[in-house]
Amino acid sequence: MYKVLIFAGTIEGRSVAEYLSAAGIPVHACVATEYGASLMEKTENLQISSKRLCVEEMVEMMQADGCEVVIDATHPYAAVVSANIRKACEIAGKEPIRLLRSSEAGQLDDGLVSDVITVRSVKEAAEFLKTTEGDVLITTGSKELDAYTVIPDFAERLHPRFLPAPGAVEACLELGYLQKNLICMQGPFSKEMNAAMLKQTGSVWLVTKESGKAGGFMDKVEAAAMAGAKLIVIGRPCVEKGYSEEEVRKMLAEKFAIGESEDAAAGSSVLPEADSKMEEIQAAPVGKRQVTLIGIGMGSRENMTIEAWKDCEEADVILGATRMLQCCSDLNKPTFAAYKDAELKGFLDEHPEYQKAVILLSGDIGFYSGAKKLIACLEPEYEVRTRSGISSVVYFCGKLKTSWEDVKLMSLHGKNGNLIAAAANHKKVFSLIGGKDAVGNICSQLVDYQLGHVRVSVGTRLSYPDEEIITGTAEELAGKPIGGLCVILVENPEAGKKPVTHGIEDEEFIRAKVPMTKSEVRSISLSKLRLTEDSVMYDIGAGTGSISIEAALQAPEGFVYAIEKKEEACALIEENKRKFHTANIEVVSGLAPEALEDLPVPTHAFIGGSSGNMKEIIELLLKKNPHVRLVINTIALESVAETLDCMKTLPVKDVDIIHVSSARSRELGRYHMMTGMNPIYIVSCTGDAK
Repeated sequence: MYKVLIFAGTIEGRSVAEYLSAAGIPVHACVATEYGASLMEKTENLQISSKRLCVEEMVEMMQADGCEVVIDATHPYAAVVSANIRKACEIAGKEPIRLLRSSEAGQLDDGLVSDVITVRSVKEAAEFLKTTEGDVLITTGSKELDAYTVIPDFAERLHPRFLPAPGAVEACLELGYLQKNLICMQGPFSKEMNAAMLKQTGSVWLVTKESGKAGGFMDKVEAAAMAGAKLIVIGRPCVEKGYSEEEVRKMLAEKFAIGESEDAAAGSSVLPEADSKMEEIQAAPVGKRQVTLIGIGMGSRENMTIEAWKDCEEADVILGATRMLQCCSDLNKPTFAAYKDAELKGFLDEHPEYQKAVILLSGDIGFYSGAKKLIACLEPEYEVRTRSGISSVVYFCGKLKTSWEDVKLMSLHGKNGNLIAAAANHKKVFSLIGGKDAVGNICSQLVDYQLGHVRVSVGTRLSYPDEEIITGTAEELAGKPIGGLCVILVENPEAGKKPVTHGIEDEEFIRAKVPMTKSEVRSISLSKLRLTEDSVMYDIGAGTGSISIEAALQAPEGFVYAIEKKEEACALIEENKRKFHTANIEVVSGLAPEALEDLPVPTHAFIGGSSGNMKEIIELLLKKNPHVRLVINTIALESVAETLDCMKTLPVKDVDIIHVSSARSRELGRYHMMTGMNPIYIVSCTGDAK
């Protein structure tokens, strides 16, 4: 018993039959020859018969128990067979679904081939060839080769190509064709192979039917252009109404609830008019639908891997951002333009007819790609496969003839990042960039932070015909209107010469007359802070910014807010942040705790000056982050007492108090004398949220 009877004389027909079989829907596929049957694999849900049927035999099969759907997927030129199927359906009371192969004849209007002759039949093609000279490659099959025998010297001129069906060669020889001119091969044939055959046979004409993409029509058209041959196209015998393969799949998916549940696909949700016996059919469980995430490289077709292109050719549908889809436009596949995870999954959920889907992503799926979140979104509902692509860093460094194993990788495309610190501390920095005038603005910042000498290379429209690479110093490119989606490589031969952890000498800071935390105290305080690479720290009472500077160097992926009430001190912090290339510092002019209200939540805080507001400041910090890490420096005994009271009354833990007394030597003639510095209390603790 079977639910679907399909006359599968085409690739599309075989594909639909296998799709239904894989979904657990019993199918009977009819083909005309043993060779056609050999192209499909018989399974529990797929019966295959290989014989030419008369109308009465077709009716008998349509009236079999449980047959609900009849699909005519025969060749566009099998007009007689299609007519017989329609007649049989009328007798059996069935409404056939005509699966039509899409036409590509309209693409001939683009001028790819200069000489195109369109005829209505093989007979007309033969009559036209009688008026021409030169060898001809015939790709219309073996059944109608007798029509070409009216051509003078046909045996010498014509090179027929046909399937290796039993008896085909013998039939050609009986018609008078020369054995040396016969090409007996199974396709598909690429445009390169078609062009090679034209050149090998010396053919100046190519005869083909308008067989659509599945029949390799455009591969023949492009081959004729490559070989300089003229084209004779035999148009389709009639204009039919029908549906594409994708439309037929969707109709079947809705009818048999394919993709909704295993029970539905197994036949528990059949139409009311179906035979009751169909309820007893137990189909195999539906396998997961396959989604392949493909990194397409920079964007051009040539930049894709062969593996990725093959996946696209075999896919039922291709999804991705509009720019990504352009590289596969010549495949003429169904597409859906989107890049958000929810939109992509939503489309797949709504279209169970697509068993194999491809989602295109830029560059390589492992380099600042959306693949990670997309995989989590799709699994385990879908079987997710991945294909790596050529990353922008590999491509761009190759273009610049430089290695990339020593490159600091980052992205500023829709992300925040500290490129200034990276350029100051790494000899090579690669970054993705996005936004209008983004490169010119970044170069202006590099100049502002005393890095105007670094070499900046910018790549735009990589892999496309209008690809452009610009190189210059940051100073030369500063303010230039360069932006959009691009990449940059910043090279700084002098990188890494400055300390990247605490240990900067006091004399290195621009100080004037503003108070500064001395290096000995800074070292202990920073150790007590326990910063991480991505810490968000408040430096309250920042002074010259010495703590802010060293904290920013320790947390290059984080951010430091230097809060200072004195304008002179704020100006000094701005100067010091430029000197030490710490762009991840923001100077906040104001008095704590009011100045902290609108700042992002801190992970750490250093209090070097409270202006008598110690308790209020700590309370606000704990309100913003109950787990904040605190380090407090105090000199005055009154401040020590206030701090100790806070440690007792506020929700903190791991309180540690140390008293530091240090002295520095100074020269007196031939001797060195020690001069004591102000003793200081360093209090550290962590918020204790209950």
